[in-house]
Amino acid sequence: MAVAAMRDKGDESVAAPLGGSTIVDCAGITKSFDGVPVLRGIAVGFRAGSVNVLAGENGAGKSTLFKIIAGQLTPDGGTLRISGEPVRRFQPAIAQALGVSIIPQELAPIPQMRVWQNLLVGREICGPFGLLRRTAMVARARTMLASVGLDLDPELPMQRLGIAATQMVEILKATSRDARIVLMDEPTSSLSARETAQLFRVIATLRAQGACILYTSHRMEEIEAIADTVTVMRDGQIIRHAPTAEWTERGIIANMVGREIIDLFPGRRPAAGERGAPVLELRDLRVGGYDASVSLAVHGGEILGLGGLIGAGRSELLEAIFGMRPASGEMRLDGAPLPLGAMAMAIRRGIAMVPEDRKAAGVLTSMSILDNITLPHLDRFTGVGGVLDNPRRRAAALDVLARTRVRYARLGQKVAHLSGGNQQKVALARWLVTAPPRVLILDEPTRGIDVGARSELYRLIDELAAQGVAILLASSDMPELINLSHRVLVMRAGAVMGELAREALEPQAILRLAMGLGVGDEEAGNVDARA
Repeated sequence: MAVAAMRDKGDESVAAPLGGSTIVDCAGITKSFDGVPVLRGIAVGFRAGSVNVLAGENGAGKSTLFKIIAGQLTPDGGTLRISGEPVRRFQPAIAQALGVSIIPQELAPIPQMRVWQNLLVGREICGPFGLLRRTAMVARARTMLASVGLDLDPELPMQRLGIAATQMVEILKATSRDARIVLMDEPTSSLSARETAQLFRVIATLRAQGACILYTSHRMEEIEAIADTVTVMRDGQIIRHAPTAEWTERGIIANMVGREIIDLFPGRRPAAGERGAPVLELRDLRVGGYDASVSLAVHGGEILGLGGLIGAGRSELLEAIFGMRPASGEMRLDGAPLPLGAMAMAIRRGIAMVPEDRKAAGVLTSMSILDNITLPHLDRFTGVGGVLDNPRRRAAALDVLARTRVRYARLGQKVAHLSGGNQQKVALARWLVTAPPRVLILDEPTRGIDVGARSELYRLIDELAAQGVAILLASSDMPELINLSHRVLVMRAGAVMGELAREALEPQAILRLAMGLGVGDEEAGNVDARA
């Protein structure tokens, strides 16, 4: 089936025939980090009034190319032309003056700012003597939020927003600047179906106004719905650039990874070992901010999925289990009580967590790969007098990096210079340096990760379960949740609405429970499975 097949689905599709002149022109652009080439002679052009998807594995160079166009990085070689004029100085302010706006994959709002301040930073409304007109700015922000159907109080501090709401605010901020070139790096990675539809409407409006949209995504349905062209990158090079109608899904994936991926998910195997006593048990655990309590048990070798809509309380529950968030109730590990809120003890007892926001809590991007991998286990690599046994530390890091198939240049390389997929692998690898954990908590483990890295992570998760690790998996990706889990608990407003056994796992059943409906109710029958 051609990738363009979804374009006749009404207002969800924004793709249309190409029209305008070339507004972004890259000629021979190169860039290296730590001596490792990231872009190798990029030569491609994009037209005004078009939506262009850049596809490729993490590490292919997509985000680096975006940062160069946005003035955040200076290329080592080559030429970038905006509207026919060569860019001679690469600075964000200059790029913005040229009409470039970027929405990065890793969001960086100022947490202490309120929503209205974040939306209007650099565009403040001032009265006499340069004083801010706060009331007018709050009203302007409220109008901006309402224009995309975002029901959000503009007076809220940014730090109180979840990832999805933060993503929408950042998208709105970037797209409201009359930009002629809008760069969107995995903009829907944390959005629900409703929020994604809002974004697509914004994209359609921008496109109709003549803007050039450059968009990275690992979701094939998004490529089908919005793209005029698809540009596949691999290892810092353009593999193919063509109109969407000339692509197939299979062709895109094969060009991205340099091989065909026949089976994305590992084969369905039963939970390892005997059912027996649970490894982790929660009894009436209540997370702060929610009225409901949760009781559950997960056994060794079992992958217990947590489903639900955004805001259902899945992340909060997982953070409470790991000791990151206040909670009340009882938790037992291997039959013995484990105090709540005691993260250091949870780690010592064998609980590990890969959080949803890898850069905020999963890895330390300013530190080296070696330090990230071994940081939770420094006591095991410390000799007499508190001196680190670096040879043993390096050997352990090299071993786990090989097992998790992290792609890197050297152990001293900063994690910030790895692709998103490889950063996620490092976040997981750090818990596998010694013996596997008793409980592994995975919160949206493949957010913003390409199909090749997903396949490798899925197999690693399956292997850990086969070794007897009890795994808690929260995911908004329906195929991921259904194909990896042995059973799924569906949450809503901090409560478990129901449990689905593997044979009953299908999108509509999960969504009915997530919306507070019974599994047999028909009202949710036509809800998008990505809600």
